[in-house]
Amino acid sequence: MADDDLVMSEDAATSEDADTPILDVLATMTEAAVERSNLDPAAQILLRFAALVALDAAPASYLFHFGAGADAGLTMEDAREVLVTLAPLVGTARIVSATSKISQALGFALDMAILAAEEDLAAEEDAGLN
Repeated sequence: MADDDLVMSEDAATSEDADTPILDVLATMTEAAVERSNLDPAAQILLRFAALVALDAAPASYLFHFGAGADAGLTMEDAREVLVTLAPLVGTARIVSATSKISQALGFALDMAILAAEEDLAAEEDAGLN
């Protein structure tokens, strides 16, 4: 695989239109990896989740992968199974850390969903639709 395959063009990476340039680059890299793998999407996400736990990743890293996991049909039970499977390998401290960071990520996602719903409701009220 050529390095160019995983890197966005300079124009795309530096575009003033890009609201989330770092996330865009990460998404492009992830998409390239997914397309080149023979593993099914669910297996890929489970492996990525396991790697995040082993690396003691930040909450945002988990959040970045949760949407893809849901799209692949994975559930919180699948995530729990990964944690149980990894526990003897990475240790209790890493599992507790991952669980805390996953909770933070889910809390953030919930807060953002509530905020979006409140903004939608306010917009409807302002427009006289309610």
